[in-house]
Amino acid sequence: MRTYPCICGNSLFYDNTRCLACDHEVGFCPVCRNMVALLADKSTDGAGGLRCGNPECGAALVKCANYIEHQVCNRCLALPVTEPAGLCDCCRFNQTIPDLTVPGNLVKWYRLEAAKRRLFYDLGHLGLPYGTAADGIKPELSFDFKADGIPKANLWRNLAASEKVFTGHADGKITINLREADEVEREKRRVDMGESKRTLIGHFRHEVGHFYWDVLVKDRREDAFKEVFGDHNNPTYSEALERHYKDGPPSDWADRFISAYASMHPWEDFAETWAAYLSMVSALDTSFHMGFTRQFDPVTSDLEPMLVRYQQLGVALNEMNRSMGLLDLVPEIFVPPVREKLRFIHELVGQGRAENGVLQPVDATPRNGNATNPSISQAQTLTQTQTQSDPPMPANASAPDIVAAPNEIKPAPALQ
Repeated sequence: MRTYPCICGNSLFYDNTRCLACDHEVGFCPVCRNMVALLADKSTDGAGGLRCGNPECGAALVKCANYIEHQVCNRCLALPVTEPAGLCDCCRFNQTIPDLTVPGNLVKWYRLEAAKRRLFYDLGHLGLPYGTAADGIKPELSFDFKADGIPKANLWRNLAASEKVFTGHADGKITINLREADEVEREKRRVDMGESKRTLIGHFRHEVGHFYWDVLVKDRREDAFKEVFGDHNNPTYSEALERHYKDGPPSDWADRFISAYASMHPWEDFAETWAAYLSMVSALDTSFHMGFTRQFDPVTSDLEPMLVRYQQLGVALNEMNRSMGLLDLVPEIFVPPVREKLRFIHELVGQGRAENGVLQPVDATPRNGNATNPSISQAQTLTQTQTQSDPPMPANASAPDIVAAPNEIKPAPALQ
């Protein structure tokens, strides 16, 4: 992740909606693919049109509908708008949004959208294909942000299976339970499940790993997948799931897997390793733009130097966190079997990028973002619940979610 220059010389961050120095509204321009000051377009005769503040661009813009109506987005569309609902290249994939009549749901939705935009930054950086049927992508990518249902009139009873929302992926649809956007609830679950970290961006990266298994592996590279991750047909997913929650992970899981959950089934091993790969790419990209490390371009770099630099960065960040009384930022240990899996994913990403055509800008979503599909539109869900009331969202919400830290301190040594 990088910063962007405002017209006043101040630095703009990816989540900004206003420059704190010159007070200009800001947004992401889909033409020059920068965070820019949004300037009034005098040619629209007071109709509220905007122009990109990048002097090398100056494109005519309009805010995303979710920016205008709900302030959960900070992206724009280029004029003339071809997307029927007026949604940007990130929001157009929303199929279900939270019930905004429930107090606190708006700020939770904002947190989800902020994490989702960073996911799309990752995918654009790597040039990976995604989209709808109109973009030639199967399965179609979509998102549901839902909460568990609650009985009316505060009646106490157990929730039926149909009223529970499970975070997961099915046939291109990524569902996130709204509770994951509640920082207290998410931390409780992380501790209860013994996870090293549990974050919103981590959920997105894991679930999109399942999506890319369907796009890039299923019926195409399954034999190669089995050689690295094991047979996903034996045992079946349901059998593996039951065994995992009954017996727990094997005692030696750390010798073969990136996480305990990865040991449950080859599909989860792939998704967990995919998420770790995206985290590595994102961390190296951010560290370069912030001046911490030299650049490692995932498009051209071999995996091994990326791993070495990431673990060196991890040691420094872990010690920095410990000096501040925090937990490790990079808890993963990349043992040889995990490096082999990461290499499979590194090569798979390259194959997906080649299938996606031309390389994409590092700060952009792939160029399929301008395609439209009226069937993918926002729809309010039925009455939903939340576990805790949240404070009002600040007018200039600019900070991403704090990354959850591990509950077990393990060093991330540099590779020999």
